[in-house]
Amino acid sequence: MFNIINNNNSKNTRSNGMYDPIMVQPMRDEAVRIGFKELYTPQEVKEEFNKEGFTFVFINSVCGCAAGKARPGLGLAMQWAKDNNVLPERLVTIFAGMEKDAVNEARTYFENYPPSSPQMALLKDGKLVAMIQRLEIENNDAYAVADKIKDILSSNIKKSEAV
Repeated sequence: MFNIINNNNSKNTRSNGMYDPIMVQPMRDEAVRIGFKELYTPQEVKEEFNKEGFTFVFINSVCGCAAGKARPGLGLAMQWAKDNNVLPERLVTIFAGMEKDAVNEARTYFENYPPSSPQMALLKDGKLVAMIQRLEIENNDAYAVADKIKDILSSNIKKSEAV
């Protein structure tokens, strides 16, 4: 079992990871800086996924397409979503290859989609609304990935203008 101290001094315990936890920490931190909450256990996945409203899920990964396309695309899309009042109620991330049980639980919500990492999904009230698979990420650049995310958010999340 690995114990990692995050930059915010909170202690997270991870087990069964296939990568060096020190190596993946910057990749985790990048998603957190964008605004994503990390999930580590199947129970946390169930709790977050089954809340009312929209949940955007990012299955993080060590691969090059996550580094050069997925995470940068997420950053662009989430800033756009904030600016356009279509930000989901929850942004959550789980790291493939690290929190295996949590990722497996998340994938039970992704009906009819094979496992993929990176992978992005929009859920509403615990039900899958839209999916972006690795193939759609690795064959595009960060801007195209951001556009895919923007399309999903703008076509599904309708919020009133802030006063």
